[in-house]
Amino acid sequence: MTDQALPGSSTSGSTAGGPPDRHEVGVGPWQGPWPEGEHYDPELLAEGDRRNVVDRYRYWRREAIVADLDTRRHPFHVAVENWEHDFNIGSVVRTANAFAAEAVHVVGRRRWNRRGAMVTERYQHVHHHPHSADLVAWARERGLPLIGIDNLPGAVPLETYPLPHACVLVFGQEGPGLSAEARAVCESVLSIGQYGSTRSINAGAAAAVAMHAWVRAHVFHQHP
Repeated sequence: MTDQALPGSSTSGSTAGGPPDRHEVGVGPWQGPWPEGEHYDPELLAEGDRRNVVDRYRYWRREAIVADLDTRRHPFHVAVENWEHDFNIGSVVRTANAFAAEAVHVVGRRRWNRRGAMVTERYQHVHHHPHSADLVAWARERGLPLIGIDNLPGAVPLETYPLPHACVLVFGQEGPGLSAEARAVCESVLSIGQYGSTRSINAGAAAAVAMHAWVRAHVFHQHP
């Protein structure tokens, strides 16, 4: 079954599918002989691809997109606490997909609001851990350090900290921030520099800043 259309996402053209209507999402039915390859979805080729995916993946089956992403995901993970049903988790998942994070880990409540994810959870690995201790055990088995992100007293500036190549970036939920349990198990806690009047930025924005900091450190400055 193909993914549903995503209202409100940007329109993206394709020479094969012809120029899309300016008010429609994605591309229409494939024009001309169909391309060969098991990664193509016959239903999408016949009816058009209205999903929120980059042009590279137009008309691809969802499983084929996930498999291709799995060959080039980055070695950092993102964990977010969900003790009070944080509505930012959807945007965290969407950003993790954009930056090709290995996986997102939801700690606490299993259920989370998917609206902000804009269907990207179908392509992004998302795992659940009932308690912080479960995340810690999972990370230790893989030798992954946990790096907390929160503007706490004594936190080290994210802008000057050498983020590990493989790690788990841990975020607290909106309002309370990182729980005491999470702080206790993080190798370091990093703060994001802020220069206005607000005390903090929301968890979704903080996650985006931290993930991009990882990308700048390890994608634009490749290891020898």
